[in-house]
Amino acid sequence: MANKYTSEMIHLIRNIQNIDYIPPEAIPEIDLYMDQITTFMDEYLNSSKRFADDKILTKTMINNYTKNDLLPPPDKKKYSKEHMVLLIFIYYFKNFLSISDIKGIINPISKKFFQQENGISLDDIYREVFEAQLDNIDSQVRDMIRKLNKSNETFSEIEDEEERKILTNFTFICMLSFDIWVKKTMIENIIDHKMDARPSKK
Repeated sequence: MANKYTSEMIHLIRNIQNIDYIPPEAIPEIDLYMDQITTFMDEYLNSSKRFADDKILTKTMINNYTKNDLLPPPDKKKYSKEHMVLLIFIYYFKNFLSISDIKGIINPISKKFFQQENGISLDDIYREVFEAQLDNIDSQVRDMIRKLNKSNETFSEIEDEEERKILTNFTFICMLSFDIWVKKTMIENIIDHKMDARPSKK
């Protein structure tokens, strides 16, 4: 039972390597209307949905991002490739960061590199980050497997197989959650002390 459970969990972890993403070359070079953007995002990130009726991106979301100064306004209701790049970054950040924190991350990038005619562009930034993330996914998978193995070593004194499975599963979730919390805290510290003009919490 335990070996079967571990094999199932490792299968789930390794599936992370197959998660959908948007390669740089797939982002349209032409300007798009809002409906075209939401359709594009939905097609490419479909496997990221937890439930079938979840929405990757909606018109309301895009309008709110513009209203909150996360996204520069469109030109005659059309969004450029650079808008798309920012929307992709916002999509990932919004899963664990507040709007104000996302603004603290996005605004310096947008102000410095949006519609940049000379030097580095948002497309260049996306390509660089994309490659770095591809290189990083394998180490993330290995780390999760290590945490799974560590969690399976806990509660070894519990004889009831079902109880032990519940407890080791909870331990694994806690280890993953703590990892997320630590990284989120680090991100917030970078925003507060390096990327944002707001006064320090201290």
